[in-house]
Amino acid sequence: MEPIIEFENFTFKYRSQMEPTLRDINLKIYPGEKVLIIGPSGSGKSTLSNCINGLIPFSYEGDSTGTLKIEGKDPKNLGIFGLSKMVGTVLQDTDGQFIGLTVAEDIAFVLENDCMAQEEMFRKVDDVAETVEVKELLHHAPSEMSGGQKQRVSMAGVMIDDVDILLFDEPLANLDPATGKKAIALIDRIQKEQKKTIVIIEHRLEDVLYKDVDRIVVVGEGTIVADMKPDDLLAGNILKEQGIREPLYVTALKHAGCTIAAEDHPQHVETMNFEPYRAQVREWFETTKIPQKQEAEEKVLNVDHLHFSYQPGKAILSDISFDVKKGEMISIVGKNGAGKTTLSNLICGFLEPSNGKIELNGKDISPLSVKERGEHIGIVMQNPNQMISKPMIYEEVALGLMVRGVPEEEIRERVYETLKICGLYQFRNWPVSALSFGQKKRVTIASILVMKPEILILDEPTAGQDYRHYTEIMEFLKTINETQGTTIIMITHDMHLMLEYTNRAIVVADGQLLTIDTPAKVLTDETITAPAYLKQTSLYEMAVKCGIEDPSQFVQRFINYERAVR
Repeated sequence: MEPIIEFENFTFKYRSQMEPTLRDINLKIYPGEKVLIIGPSGSGKSTLSNCINGLIPFSYEGDSTGTLKIEGKDPKNLGIFGLSKMVGTVLQDTDGQFIGLTVAEDIAFVLENDCMAQEEMFRKVDDVAETVEVKELLHHAPSEMSGGQKQRVSMAGVMIDDVDILLFDEPLANLDPATGKKAIALIDRIQKEQKKTIVIIEHRLEDVLYKDVDRIVVVGEGTIVADMKPDDLLAGNILKEQGIREPLYVTALKHAGCTIAAEDHPQHVETMNFEPYRAQVREWFETTKIPQKQEAEEKVLNVDHLHFSYQPGKAILSDISFDVKKGEMISIVGKNGAGKTTLSNLICGFLEPSNGKIELNGKDISPLSVKERGEHIGIVMQNPNQMISKPMIYEEVALGLMVRGVPEEEIRERVYETLKICGLYQFRNWPVSALSFGQKKRVTIASILVMKPEILILDEPTAGQDYRHYTEIMEFLKTINETQGTTIIMITHDMHLMLEYTNRAIVVADGQLLTIDTPAKVLTDETITAPAYLKQTSLYEMAVKCGIEDPSQFVQRFINYERAVR
């Protein structure tokens, strides 16, 4: 069988760079295969995908040697339009992909270009919307939707053109765990039913492996480090060496001193054979005891019987009450559209509650303006494009201090210090436009941190970050939490983040508060995970299969151990 995508001794160097981003790539992908490409940020995996979908050379210029063929043809000769009929791309930053004023218009865009008859167009749009489950959103504006909904709409817009190859760039970056599982199941179904070739680029390896992939290609520093079956890759140490997060149950087995065999199928926790590892895992659990540090009791924020609705009779949040302790790191979790971001907007004063009150250090904050609240509470939004207003990185991070009339010398000092902490110091004189989505995210965190707020609210702080940058951002947030006493509230879909870094989780579903508990308890309780669209942690399943009586205790011990060894 001929490959549908073939790189042969392929090297590529961007016009503006000294060194090639891709070096001597040899890769064959066959029709109907599902291939996952992983690697740290800056490893060249996005460049690889840009070569497949034609952004290179048609949008990003550079020099290449060797050959690349898509369906046996050279992309240079096909042009971007010709290539778009073969390869459909769903971008990580979906805002850059919308054209229509409504979802239906957006999905139909390609068909309108092809002058399709209206009746057939309606039928096709309906079919595709049904497939990706956005039928009830057809008359909505794309800007009104949650991250997960936007992504499914982009997917529909690409699939409607009946392309042979579907390329997904970080499909899980903005999705809650259950919606992420659905997205992966949907991609899997499309591959099987429509015989599409699927290429996925993603940092969240464990979540992608919810459904089988044929091969995993690991990219590191512009070369292919590994091209293996998932079971073989997970049994070895390549992922760890490349700074890629392994599935949690694989890490737990390694902590317990187990050597994993590929024939035990470590690709899925559900089907893995844990029999050979049970004794070692139980022994590790029984002998590893790490004390948890005590939390402060003083409250910094108190939310009391909060109600909010945009329209009378349609509550977005109803009767929400919780408190946040001084110096705490706490997560707010729940499904897309559950009201998590609305809650943060109420705390910051962007919205007024219909009922109830919010207290900061025991005082009602309703009299304070947004600017006055901003002195105490900083917010970093999910989408960096909504926050950045200056062309240069230094200016962006300095903006808040300049507005407040801070002397220039102090601004420079504080901006440089914050940029160093955020791993952006070397880019201080760069334009923001030259940064990746993940780097822009760090710029927005820096622009708020430089203000030294008492409470920092982060909406999806690590979406789209590789494991190294995820760890850098989180360790850095932990450091400012510990050294400066900053209270940190994180709205997140990342169960790892919630487990590893926060001691309590506020769980919201459909505008109601379901519970406030430790992440280990939340993620091992089906009565909470199901309605909140969370996913029971794979550590739970592993603990059950290894015969551990109290799985949530096992999960807690794993977290404590991880924190201690880090």
